[in-house]
Amino acid sequence: MNSATISGFTSRLPLPRRAQQWFDAVPHPPVAVEVSEAHVAAVRWPQHAVEPLAPGLVAPSPVELNLTDSRSVSDALRKVLNRMGSHGPDVALLVPDQVVRVFLLHFDTLPRRTEDAVPLLRWRLKKSVPFDVEDTVVSYAVQPGPPSGPAGVDVLTAVARQRVVRQYEEVVEACSLKPGVVLSSTLATLPFFDDDRATLLARMTGRTLTTVIVRGPSLCVYRCSEMAADAAALAPQALLDEVYPAVAYYQDTWNENVHAICLAGFQERFEDFRRAIDSELSVNATRLTPSAVLGESLSGVARATVDRHLDALVGWARNRGA
Repeated sequence: MNSATISGFTSRLPLPRRAQQWFDAVPHPPVAVEVSEAHVAAVRWPQHAVEPLAPGLVAPSPVELNLTDSRSVSDALRKVLNRMGSHGPDVALLVPDQVVRVFLLHFDTLPRRTEDAVPLLRWRLKKSVPFDVEDTVVSYAVQPGPPSGPAGVDVLTAVARQRVVRQYEEVVEACSLKPGVVLSSTLATLPFFDDDRATLLARMTGRTLTTVIVRGPSLCVYRCSEMAADAAALAPQALLDEVYPAVAYYQDTWNENVHAICLAGFQERFEDFRRAIDSELSVNATRLTPSAVLGESLSGVARATVDRHLDALVGWARNRGA
């Protein structure tokens, strides 16, 4: 990644470049912490710990404050860190997908200097986000577009409301930690996918479904939707209704089919959704299994915990933590 692109990163909302190098251009603390709607968790390769959160403590939103009791969330994080043992102060902080809005933007040209590019990005996003774009953290990365696409610059852009991000930062700061990097949880899983052929990831966290298509160095599609139910009660057709537009857009834009589909967060319902995808899209979906990255030494209980809760943290750690 050239220096002009690196300068487009803030220290808090990095964006990926290539699947095998996605986090090379940003700080990579050895400890990663995730605050989700259901739990607080941490990984320092290969150690991990998870602490459940009471319902309602974290209410993910791109607009409103997310934490109803920051002290309780910090207390849960302290329990996690105590089980992890000694560690340094610098951490990567993963937050719910709803907090960070992700856009794929096309420009004829983009200024090389960050101070010139960010105002242009904010101007383009003004009508696309439900908050004042001046009260935001913005990060961007230039990426390759479709081979047959128009001339110009394709820009992967992430934007989050400043005061919402700050709540999560204060949780880790209360534990004497320094959040050098803030990233949405699904973006953190993407180092699992390093194929030059297109892979679709459908990832459920609570009632949120995030659908991503990646192809080599490019993130081609990103959709984040609030569903009618969580994975335990969701109808397979509801997943297909979200996946269809993503696949159709990719086929029209890139002039090829999706090669593979991976599901995360569906747990005991995985087979129901796999069969639906296989029947309708003729692609045999696989399960994302982050425990395989951590090795065969995990017990059955630990393996289930990793696969249920830690895909984002293991994805972040995979490139640099081993």
